[in-house]
Amino acid sequence: MNSVIPIASEGGDGASGANDVLHLMRPGPLQLSALPPLSLYVHLPWCLRKCPYCDFNSHEWRDGDAGALPEQRYIDALLADLDAALPLIWGRTVHTIFIGGGTPSLFSPAAIDRLIGELRARLKLAPESEITLEANPGTFERDRFRAYRAAGVTRLSVGVQSFNDEHLKALGRVHDRAQAIAAVEEAAATFETFNIDLMYALPGQTLEGLDADLAEALALAPPHLSVYHLTIEPNTYFAKYPPQVPEDDTAYAMLDRITERTAAAGLARYEVSAYARAGHACAHNLNYWQFGDYLGIGAGAHSKLSFAHRVVRQVRFREPRLYMDNALAGRAVAQSEEVGIAALPFEFMLNALRLKEGFTLAQFGERTGLAVTAIQRGLEEAERKGLIERDLARVWPTTRGFDFLSDLQAIFLPD
Repeated sequence: MNSVIPIASEGGDGASGANDVLHLMRPGPLQLSALPPLSLYVHLPWCLRKCPYCDFNSHEWRDGDAGALPEQRYIDALLADLDAALPLIWGRTVHTIFIGGGTPSLFSPAAIDRLIGELRARLKLAPESEITLEANPGTFERDRFRAYRAAGVTRLSVGVQSFNDEHLKALGRVHDRAQAIAAVEEAAATFETFNIDLMYALPGQTLEGLDADLAEALALAPPHLSVYHLTIEPNTYFAKYPPQVPEDDTAYAMLDRITERTAAAGLARYEVSAYARAGHACAHNLNYWQFGDYLGIGAGAHSKLSFAHRVVRQVRFREPRLYMDNALAGRAVAQSEEVGIAALPFEFMLNALRLKEGFTLAQFGERTGLAVTAIQRGLEEAERKGLIERDLARVWPTTRGFDFLSDLQAIFLPD
């Protein structure tokens, strides 16, 4: 059972932050031998149009409705949020920063420059930290991408989704094929590493259509490619008005084709949806999947933070204006709770089993504070079903385990 952690009192002063830390450092049910690596996630919630499949915390921004994007006030709120959270991560090195959304590339280069500069001033960043910014081809301008690089962004993730104009229209995207190609070409010219996001099993998509999308993407020689199956999520437009998508057998054939063609292009599948050249895996996402820690700031952002005797999850206020008002008043956190012992094995396995290399048994103990006996029965069942392989030190999913990942993860649900 999860227990609720007191949230800092109104005002967010240093004393209340210190009190929170003392409360979190008290004796508890776990004994973590070391704290995991720490990342920072920054959520910029606005986009030009809400895509019909999207269940992220994103909000349409129309200039004519409300004037200019409130860049400076929102960044002020982010910094107030971070300042209030700093006592929870004192002394810890931040290894990666991910600026996601929404469409972060709606924010001007000057605003991103200010944000990154202020983050650097407050955090102990690891040398050569990976700093990723999500970008939409619909906001693409050549000088804009270059200015993001000058501001300190080291990695761009370009949300292409498809190179087919009909599919882009069906997905509600604001860009077309030509804009997508231009954006990726500029990303390749500006950044040492970048990512293309694609989706498959789209409305009306055939295997031949997927092949054409892959051909376009691979011709641009991305060092990293993320490919996601279109899923119909609750509380989206597609959930209310479901499109006609390919049958499951066709979707499986598409995934086989993706795996085959990316491998031939020198992109290794290191995670269930991610393919990369050597040295270009996304360090930020790897930290998530290895059950590392992350502090999330911004509207609706989630955090997972470890302490000596407990693991805590937090959620910020979701609606952007409500978030800004509360963050500037020193109370950005809407919910904070301890992860119960019974839930920890599943939470770990939910992430670690996404990785082709799986995890070490030592890592399970380090990240959860639990003995391997907590997952022993699940490991035996998963191995019996051919979903994992293991030796004395490591556990990893089989090809079948990757194909039926949800079934594999469900084995570790708490009773």
